[in-house]
Amino acid sequence: MTQRITAVLGAGSWGTALAMVLADNGHEVRIWSHNPAQVAAINETRGNEKYLPGVTLPASITAYAAMEDTVKDADAVILVVPAKATREVASKLAAHLPADAVIAHATKGIEPKTSKRVSEMIEEELKPVDHRPVVVLSGPSHAEEVAKRQPTTLSASSVEMEEAKKVQELFMNENFRVYTITDMVGVELGGSLKNIIALGAGISDGLGYGDNAKAALITRGLAEIARLGTKLGANPLTFIGLSGMGDLIVTCTSVHSRNWRTGNMLGKGMSLEEALAQMGMAVEGVRTTEAVAELADKAGVEMPITKGINQILFHGAKAKDIVDQLMTRMPKHEMEDLQDVLNAR
Repeated sequence: MTQRITAVLGAGSWGTALAMVLADNGHEVRIWSHNPAQVAAINETRGNEKYLPGVTLPASITAYAAMEDTVKDADAVILVVPAKATREVASKLAAHLPADAVIAHATKGIEPKTSKRVSEMIEEELKPVDHRPVVVLSGPSHAEEVAKRQPTTLSASSVEMEEAKKVQELFMNENFRVYTITDMVGVELGGSLKNIIALGAGISDGLGYGDNAKAALITRGLAEIARLGTKLGANPLTFIGLSGMGDLIVTCTSVHSRNWRTGNMLGKGMSLEEALAQMGMAVEGVRTTEAVAELADKAGVEMPITKGINQILFHGAKAKDIVDQLMTRMPKHEMEDLQDVLNAR
């Protein structure tokens, strides 16, 4: 593989783990952080203790605090910042983006009020700049496992398949497998909406309900994701793949999941503010829940789990009351959801 200069914007757990994959593949990796203390710690100690404790970073990773220095002459730029910071970071990038650089993101979220996907936010902020189409890298992945070089499989998607293949080539190795897929809408929606269902799975576990309840929540949650995604133009088959069911399973069942852990605390009686303070890191499902509840109303799509979790997060509803409401909803035929999805196509 040809050595490339790759810039990773965002030095959280996921950005750092992806930087390690790129370094393992022989690339010169620059990782950007807005925190000068974090930059110094990475360069001086070869670690990022807040986000990936106990992990030693390869020598080919260098941290930078200046955006211009990070992306100078870069062959590829990967945005891995929280969804709420995407516009600000992309706007800064626009002034320094190298010509012909591959652009990708690995962030999962939907913007409240606008209902924009992350790639759409990036495109809008880079609009004055002549640039390649954005690629999304998404799928069932925890940074903690990627940093340990445990087997992981993701999808790369773009409106231009050649761009997706370039990202596939950058990241692919014996531990990190990347498939390409043309359904960018489905990949981004699947990766974002599963965080809402993971909050619900954590709430269910926090309330003390068992695996039966969680299995039902995951299954019905996937039906919600497919209903909305298909209405917005996604291929329904995407939601039984890595960016749908794959990502949903890992996020709803793992203690590594920030969204599951946050939901678990809510189920045990913590307030949202208390749970987020204890997490100390971005929990993308919270903002996404608010955004998708609004989007479902606009699109006329039934999403009872999402709306129930939105009531818990932002309107003071009791977790047990919402679960009880979901379990006593009007009975319907299970295959009605499949028919809704097919009709939307």
